[in-house]
Amino acid sequence: MRRSPRTKRNFNSQKLQGKASRKGFVLLYLPAVIFIMGIFSVVHGQFPETPSLRNDSTVSAMYVLGDSSVDCGDNTLFYYLLHRNLSLHPCNGSDASATLIPNLLAKKMGLPFSRPFYSLNGSTGELLSGVNFGSAQATIMNPDSQSLQSLTQQLRQVSETVELLKLNYSENTACQIIKSSIFYLSFGENDYIDFFLHNTYGLRLKHSSQEFANILVNQMIYAIRNLYDANARKIICSGIPPLGCTPRIVWEQTNISSGVENGLGCVEKINELVLEYNSMLDKHIVKLNKELPDSQLVFCDVYKGMMEIITKPKHYGFKDVKSACCGLGLNGAVIGCISMDIACDQASTHVWWDFYNPSQAVNSLLADAAWSGHPFSGICRPITVHKLFSNKV
Repeated sequence: MRRSPRTKRNFNSQKLQGKASRKGFVLLYLPAVIFIMGIFSVVHGQFPETPSLRNDSTVSAMYVLGDSSVDCGDNTLFYYLLHRNLSLHPCNGSDASATLIPNLLAKKMGLPFSRPFYSLNGSTGELLSGVNFGSAQATIMNPDSQSLQSLTQQLRQVSETVELLKLNYSENTACQIIKSSIFYLSFGENDYIDFFLHNTYGLRLKHSSQEFANILVNQMIYAIRNLYDANARKIICSGIPPLGCTPRIVWEQTNISSGVENGLGCVEKINELVLEYNSMLDKHIVKLNKELPDSQLVFCDVYKGMMEIITKPKHYGFKDVKSACCGLGLNGAVIGCISMDIACDQASTHVWWDFYNPSQAVNSLLADAAWSGHPFSGICRPITVHKLFSNKV
């Protein structure tokens, strides 16, 4: 990542960060290609018009960072070769990307969907309508090169995007573009699945659950500060869903031991790990709102929303809270969604789409609640996304 004053802050887990493999040069240097294309446009006298930010709108675009909760695999290079979770289709619907919460929120704001970073053709005009830097397999931590497009790598891409805007317009204009946009962050699920629950790299032996949560939260707070330093003021940070209720985790834990510990068919001890992280992140965001001038930071508790649905499925129109709509084996949890042909006929009646990802119907309810506080309230705090959208900075 480009050096700046923020490099003075250190991750608590810096000793866990591995050196990026030379084989990952495609991921690391593709953003530079876009940057160089921007330089050519200036050299050849093709200065883009200065964007006009509408006075009647308080948000001009949405920039997205995250994992499979924000990306259907479209923004992950070689996803079909390198996917780890045996699920080739993490989203459902004819327009898969439209099922994701940030895109559902963008639609409510009247904004275009943020385009996947690796689909951009180098035009700075594309950057103005928002960019999705997310990757389906992204993690907060990056112990080795196997973690594709980690939080750190996505922050690097954001930084290069901001520099490109400054190069093609002006520093003041670029800062105003970022200031008038919403940044949406959604990470952590893969860290718990890959690094802690499966004990990759022996992290569970090195760190208690509280220490692990603290490592992840510190890096998320670093990311928020990083974006704030780049002039971002409206930031949504999503928590982790109830992993202990996902088809794959329940299946794995049932095979290991009795595993399922509550009447909902969820693994309580794993949900407690997730709650520890969510609670810690929520509290830190409250502190940051007081510390950072003009910041409008929102924590969205998807865990709370999903547990409301899982607890009262019939009330919200669901029939199946245990099985993946797209998957094979017991509860669709043995082999993931390797083909859309194996998907169930009525995805809207399922809480889970595949191993770990909720269905479009669940995401729609979560987006509605995040936007307006209905059908269930309090999942986004201290304000709803609609209020964040309407507020001026």
